[in-house]
Parts: sequence; C-alpha cells; structure tokens
Amino acid sequence: MSPTPSTRSRSLALASAAVLALAALTACGTSSDSGGDDDGAPGGKVKLSVNGQPPTTQAFERKLFDKHVRQFEQANPDIDIVPHEGFMDPKTFNAKLAGGKLEDVFYVYFTDTRGLIAKKQAADITDYIKDMPHRGDVQDELMKVFQDERDRQYGLPTANYSMGLLYNRALFEKAGLDPDKPPRTWAEVRAAARRIAKLGDNTAGYADFSKNNQGGWHFTAELYSRGGRMATERNGKWKAAFNSAAGRATLQDLHDMRWEDDSMGSKQLLQAEDVQRMMGSGKLGMYVSAADNIAVIAKQFGGRYQDYGLAPVPDAKATLIGGEGYMVNPKSSPKKIKAAVKWLQWKFLDPELVERNIKDNLAAKLPVGLPMPPTPDIWKGAVRDRVEKAKHTYANVPVGNYQSFMEAAPRITGLIEPPEAQQVYAALDNAMQAVLTDKDADIDALLATAENKVDQIYSAF
Repeated sequence: MSPTPSTRSRSLALASAAVLALAALTACGTSSDSGGDDDGAPGGKVKLSVNGQPPTTQAFERKLFDKHVRQFEQANPDIDIVPHEGFMDPKTFNAKLAGGKLEDVFYVYFTDTRGLIAKKQAADITDYIKDMPHRGDVQDELMKVFQDERDRQYGLPTANYSMGLLYNRALFEKAGLDPDKPPRTWAEVRAAARRIAKLGDNTAGYADFSKNNQGGWHFTAELYSRGGRMATERNGKWKAAFNSAAGRATLQDLHDMRWEDDSMGSKQLLQAEDVQRMMGSGKLGMYVSAADNIAVIAKQFGGRYQDYGLAPVPDAKATLIGGEGYMVNPKSSPKKIKAAVKWLQWKFLDPELVERNIKDNLAAKLPVGLPMPPTPDIWKGAVRDRVEKAKHTYANVPVGNYQSFMEAAPRITGLIEPPEAQQVYAALDNAMQAVLTDKDADIDALLATAENKVDQIYSAF
C-alpha cells in the first residue's frame, strides 16, 4: 500500500490489505472533541474533529497534514480543526456513532458509501456544496459515488485510482516488443506474454493474484475490462452477474496462458507483494494494476521508474475504479457541516494548491508524475488539463511512460467495486486459484459455484 494518506486505499491497490488497514487504524476520539451537535470552541469558533491524520510512523505525511491544519486555521480563524489519527473502522463505527465518539468528518473508501447512505449514517451535504468552488470540475462519476438515488450528496471524493496494464518496458525491448505500443487487447496481452516468457531464466510474461481476496478483486478488474459485470441490481436486490461469456473468457484466458502457453510461470497462489517483487527483479512482463504499484516496486523492490509503463486495461470496455473520500457525521450541526465542506474543499479539492502539494512532495523526494497524488486524477475538463500541465512541469519520473493510460482514462467507463466486495472476492479466489493450479479445472462449474455463494451473500444483504 502507498504510504500517503490520499492513496492508502489503493496501495497498493489491494483490496484485502485495505480491509486490514481499516481494522488496524482505528480513529481515536473523546467525547469532548468528537462529532455531534456541540460546536463549542473558545472564542465562538466551530470546533471540527477530523480523522485521516497519518500516524507518527509516517513522518513526512504527518508533518504535511499538520502543516495544512495550521494553514487552514490561519485562513479560517473561525474554525478549530481537531485532527485524529486513523480512519473509519467498520468494526467500531456503529458504536462510535451511537456513543457520540465519531469524528465530525470521517474518511471512507468508495465501497463504504452505499451502506452508510442507506443507513442514514452520514449527513446530507447537498445544500452546503451548491456554492463550493470547483464543485463542477470534479469527475461526475466520482461525485456519484457519494450520492443516493435522488442525487443528494453525502460526501466528497478526494482521491481515486483506476486499473491499467503495468508492464516492464525493459523486458518488452528484450523480447523484441515495442514498449511504446503496449497491448491493447487481451489477445495482444497473451501474444506478448508468450514472447516474454521465451526469454527464459524464470521470466514470466504475465502474472495474476489469486489469494487473500485479491484474486476476486483482479477477476473483477479483468471482467470489467471485457465488458462484464460482477452484480446487477433490480428493485433494490442484488444478484451475481459474472457467470457470463465475459466471466468465462476471463478464466479461460488465464487457464490457457498458464497451461497452454506456459507464460505465467509455475509458481502460483500469488498476492500483491509477490508480483511486485517479480516486477522489481525484472522477471515479470505484465500485470493488471493501479499506478501506485509503480512507486512500491521502485521503493521496496529495487525497480527503476524508467523501466515501467502503464497502459489502459486491455479491451478497455470498462475499468475498475476505487478510491476514498470523506463524509460528515449525521449528528453534526449546520455550522459544522459548513465548516466540514470548507475544510475538505481547501485540503483536497482546490486545484489552486496543486503546485503547493507538488513542491512538498519534491522536497521529500517522493515521486511526482505518476497518475496518483500529489496530482490525483479526480478532475475533468480544463482543470484536469491544468493539473496535467503542472505534473509534466515538475515531474521527477518519466511521465511519457504513462501517457497512453492518461489519454485513455477519460474515455473508459469507470465501475466501482461490487456490494459486499470482500465477501464476493473471497468467493472468486477459489475460481482464480483453480484455473492457475489445475490444468483440468472446470470453468463452468467454478463460475456456477461462485455464483451460488455470491447470491447467498446478497440474499442476506
């Protein structure tokens, strides 16, 4: 996972690790500074408790967050920010809300918003963002993640990720492939993987995750790219939808690359760090990933930024998106909601401050130029163009390696994770494991079994 607060949900990019992070980073609050109707702060100020403050073990991120709090308070002397470490822990959320311990402003993953809105566990902020600066410059699909069926707004997105094809440019060149023309279809991925695997020396052309819920997560991303869907909703009820032609093609391609092409290597049952290690050691050609994996590979596994490229997901009929944002305690007073919107817009949704964030990251020798914070791809139109220009101006990594991904991103439909995502992913792990470890795996039976499990999950949802 990425060490920065704004990309923690994806880092690195891993659904099961994200769940563990939620459980581990419990927000700390007291009745005197947590959410509720009490606006009380000395001098008539609005006291606003917010979580998302990085722990002291993340020194740069903590220092930057605290600096931003000070700068915001100087610019808004009528608001007193009370920062709390941690995030929203689903295991304690209900108790904190009922007991008045929940912060006024709390961090959420995209997968959490639907349930919180349905249970009325977040404040309706629609009327408070009507005049919010740059509201219309945020991508519509990201704003919709925080809306109900009546388009009422219950939170704001602050960062997102979308999946692409991460590939090793050095291995592409070695295999006689053009690194500036990465595969655009799954058929091209398969062909390129065969050529890379023929380099020998335990080099795999393609790799995939298959355990700890990460297999189901990647199945989802690959299914979406082919135009499939994980689940459909009708009259408020959800049903599995992946037992389809796109679902079968997803598993069949993996089976054939593993057993017919021998382009995925013999070692399977992999998870994120295994695949990142393979990429960092120069032994892997491609895998489906978000951009933040590039920084992890470079920082933790000995890779070089110039060796990696990021392309759109193959077939590109849709892409899995995820991300994070903030919601407001439903017990908050109008004054607190107004202050919360002001804080969130200032801290996360102000393109005027993009260069400030870039320069802070450059000073800390962190990468600038990847499709991730400090220049998150949450904008549209002229603001997106402006942020991209700033990113190119200050980049310390080769932005050209990711250009095809960025150019395609506005044209590819983004789909969020399915309801009850972690349980659904667990049901699909078995199918992913089977096709990669059993040459005689019955794909139709695997999909039918997973479909039955997921329908049972949704029947209790």
